[in-house]
Formats: sequence, C-alpha cells, structure tokens
Amino acid sequence: MNALGLAPWVAVSIFVVMFVLIILDKIERHVVTLGCGAATLLLVFGVCMGSWPAIWSTLNVQSIFTPAFWYGASEGAETVGGINWATILFIAGMMIMVEGMADAGFFRWLCLRFAKMVRYKATWIFLVFMIMAAVLSMFIDSITVILFLAAVTVELAQLLRFDPVPVILAQIFCANLGGAATMCGDPPNIIIGTALGYSFADFVANTGSIVLIALVFVLVYFWLCFAKGLKKSEAHIRDIETFPDPKEAITHPRGFLVSTAIFLLAIVLLVTHGSTHLSVAFIGVFISILTLAGAGRKAPLILTKVDYKTLLFFIGLFVVVGGLEQTGVLEWIAEGIALVSNGNVYVMLGIILWVSAIASAFVDNIPFAATMIPVIRMLSLSSSVPLATLAWTLSIGTDIGGSATPIGASANVVGTAVAMKAGYPIGWGKYCKYCVPATLLVIGIAMICVFVRYV
Repeated sequence: MNALGLAPWVAVSIFVVMFVLIILDKIERHVVTLGCGAATLLLVFGVCMGSWPAIWSTLNVQSIFTPAFWYGASEGAETVGGINWATILFIAGMMIMVEGMADAGFFRWLCLRFAKMVRYKATWIFLVFMIMAAVLSMFIDSITVILFLAAVTVELAQLLRFDPVPVILAQIFCANLGGAATMCGDPPNIIIGTALGYSFADFVANTGSIVLIALVFVLVYFWLCFAKGLKKSEAHIRDIETFPDPKEAITHPRGFLVSTAIFLLAIVLLVTHGSTHLSVAFIGVFISILTLAGAGRKAPLILTKVDYKTLLFFIGLFVVVGGLEQTGVLEWIAEGIALVSNGNVYVMLGIILWVSAIASAFVDNIPFAATMIPVIRMLSLSSSVPLATLAWTLSIGTDIGGSATPIGASANVVGTAVAMKAGYPIGWGKYCKYCVPATLLVIGIAMICVFVRYV
C-alpha cells in the first residue's frame, strides 16, 4: 500500500487516539486536540498525501479575510471544512461578554432576585431555577449558567436547610435542554449553524419547538421525583428579611447596567442576524469590543479570565476532523449509514438521533458533532432527505444525549464538581438514576416530533 493509500488509516488512528485521550482525561483536552491536529497536518497531509493545498484548506485562514465571512453570505457558504473560524470568534466573543456580566455580579443577583420573589420556598426555587437554567442556556454557555446557579443553590440550601443535589441535577439537565433550543446555546449547535449556514431563527423554529415541548415533560418529571422531599424544608423558613439582599450581589452598579445592556444587544443581533446578514463572527467580535470598552480598566482582568484552552481545543479538533474529511473517511461513514438504512428515512433519522445521543452520553458531544456535520452533508446529497432535517436531528441527539451521564457534557462536570466541593457528592449511580430516564424521555419525544414534522 502506498503512502496515499495509508492516509485514511493514519487519519482514523489519530482520531481514535484523540478520542481515547479525551475520555481518559489524563491530559488537558486542548493539549490532546492540538497535538493530534499537528500530527494530522504532518503525517496525513504532509507525509502520506504530500499536499500543501490540503493543509491550507484545513487551516482555512483565508476565509477570515473575505467580506462574506463578516457580512452577507451564510457561514456555511464558504466554510467547507477545516477550522471553522466563525465558531471560534463567536465563542470567544460570548466568553468575554459573560465574564463581564459575571464580574458585575449579574448572575448571583438574578438567582437571589428570583429566590426572594418566591419567598425562599425550596419547591418554588427548584422549579424557577430549572426554568432559569433552560432560558439562560439559550443565550449563554451552559457551563457558565450551571457554575453560578449551582453555587447559589448550595448557598441557599445551607441557608434554608434543603438538599441541593436534586436541584443541581435538574438544573444541569434543563441547561443542556435549553442549550439545544438555539444556535448559541450549546457548542454543537454553534458548529452546526456556522458550518451549514443556519440562523438563530432557524434553530428556534426547529430545535426550539422540540425543546419547548420536551421542557414541559421534563419539569413534570423532576417535580414528581424531588418536590416532595424539598417540601419538608419549608417548615424551617422564618424571617426572610434576614436573608441575603439581591442588591448585595451587584459589585459594580455601572458595570452591571452596561453588561446587561450589552447582553440584550447580543440577543437582538443574534435573533435578527438572519435578516441583517451580519455573521456570527462579526457579532462575537463586536460584542467583545463593546464589553471590553465598557469594562474600562477592568478589561485586562476580563481577558485573563477567558477560557482560551477551550478555544484551542476547538482549533485542534477542527484540524483532526478535517483530516477525516480530506481523506474520504467521512464519506465512507455516510455510505455505511445509507447502506444500513437502505433508503428508509425513518431508519436513517433514527440512527442519527440515537447514535448521536448514546455517543454523546460517554464522549464529548463537541467532537462528535464536528465529525458528523460532513457526514450528514454527504447523506443528504446521496438520499432524498433534506440537509436541514438531518441537522436538527443531529443537534437534538448530541445536545440531549450528553445529559445522561456525569461526563456527557461540560455542564454536567461543572455542576457535579461544585456540589462535590461544597460537600454534596453526586455519584454515577445517583446521577444516572434520575438523568438517564429523563434523557430517554426527551429523545423519545424528539424522535416523534422529527418523524411527524419532517417525514
């Protein structure tokens, strides 16, 4: 076998090594993907293929310097593979905005404000915080949402003497569910939207409608599981006037107003970007500039808090997936799914939904989504199934499947870590006891919705 024939096998080997190392979690994720990305450029494109154009195409730097990248065309029109810089810039911009909001005390204020509105009753805090987790995660990274919600939940639990574990479990699940509703709610959706050229409104109209239906069932499910136990703690509530004042959470009043205004502007820009033709890359950069300008002397501090490791993780990941695409491996996978489904649309959508959900329960849903995008592109070309239908199915599968286990999504890891640090450990048994049935419930609802609406 010549070097060119070895290229697909080398690309697959690098991809498998990357996945195994991410699952083992012994080496930081960004180091793993960057190392595997470098190996892809050197061994696959350099040694096996001897193709400088393949390297240049995968790095995709040239796309940043085209007008269409910032305005006019959909991102998917010019992003055919390799590093999706629109995703990188958008996530970076949202990270900067969120750090500005957190620095001003926005999230803690919001949690305490709602807790006070329901007079600090544990059952109502439980319900309101679930809804808040879902709604906030539609616009803000679910990791940030859970980080602050879980921390405030622990604080309120110690004050009101209720078990915070049920509340945190429900928050984690609802945050992942809410993130599936919009393009900016969960990283897989950002990747899918920018790669295929779908807008914020497209996601709301499709995955958002599925999430809304599922959320009603999820709220009822967790209420039946935990409300009775939480109700018992309400007998301990006495003088709520002695409880923390939400205003005390605002560390910087001017910064609070500025960051809130920027957040609302970001929502408006995202909701309207389908009609204004401003790309998500432009929105991310614009919002980050406004945040840093509004922060003034605190701007350098905000920049130091940005999670650069996650951005580097994405860059390395896109290069590795680019290796699979350039060598034709993803085309083989698409052909395999088409062969198994044998032209049956129900089987094809069922495979994508359930395989995405099961895989995302045990491995990071971000690399899985990035890998599957070119696969569904090829499936759409070789079958009669519209690409959009495959995209919404993939989105729901990857977003919701990650809720089933403590390691399925980053929000799960963060939420359980906050609980553990506060002295409330959440083991695999307890987590899966409640979240696996909820995941199966939502995936079942999603499958019915997809079949009824799109087939």
